[in-house]
Amino acid sequence: MIPSPDRTSSQNIPRARGGAWRMEVHDRLGSTSDTCKARLDAGQGENGLAILALSQTAGRGSRGREWVDPGGNLALSVMLVGPGAAVPVGLWPFIAGLALHDAMGDFLPDTRALALKWPNDLLLAGRKMAGILIETGTRVTGEQWQVIGMGANLRHAPAIAGRELACLADMIPDVPAAPVVARAVLRHLDRWLGCHATHGFGAVRAAWLERGHPVGTGVNVKAGNQQFTGTFAGLADDGTLLLQTAHGLRRVVTGEVIVARTG
Repeated sequence: MIPSPDRTSSQNIPRARGGAWRMEVHDRLGSTSDTCKARLDAGQGENGLAILALSQTAGRGSRGREWVDPGGNLALSVMLVGPGAAVPVGLWPFIAGLALHDAMGDFLPDTRALALKWPNDLLLAGRKMAGILIETGTRVTGEQWQVIGMGANLRHAPAIAGRELACLADMIPDVPAAPVVARAVLRHLDRWLGCHATHGFGAVRAAWLERGHPVGTGVNVKAGNQQFTGTFAGLADDGTLLLQTAHGLRRVVTGEVIVARTG
């Protein structure tokens, strides 16, 4: 068994279709996603395991960025193995994004301050407050696995040069503890997984568009050495970003999106 000297508790969050998320709450970890992957490497894969760290010292964001955690924030990763890892990896940013959006909305007086940003960020009042990191692989047995990492600024927004970040404390005086928020995220994650299983990605896509930056929003996309400017024209049926440019409609499969601030 991988040693876990900082483990403080374990609790089950029931799922609508039976079973439960099993959430471990740790005082301090390097990375919740790395902890999940270490368990997998050691043959200790557990479908539905959620790892929450009250303090994370080596968090990772998308595109190799460091995810800075000053403490008091959400650092949560979910492990899915075998049949539990059946959702196509390209759809996870939308499912996890909806779960994060709706969970944060549970604690805000006005959810209109929240907006999803393609492909894997959540904005609060136009500034990033949460992000998602999806990792996948195959065990030696041939079994597929997925680790869904979710980080959100609850009590503190780290100071990072050149970036404007937000936290839940910007909007409300009494910020819930990370385990409370994590349970809300897992409940909403189960709900949106159920939506996808029952109604397909079309329903997930429609819900994301309701919560995302509006069609017509000015955006700048950096994809490798290329850069495109235009307006957000929606999502294709597979989740690809549609960008209306001066040269016509462009489909963006991957890239970093910068949304124009309004107001």
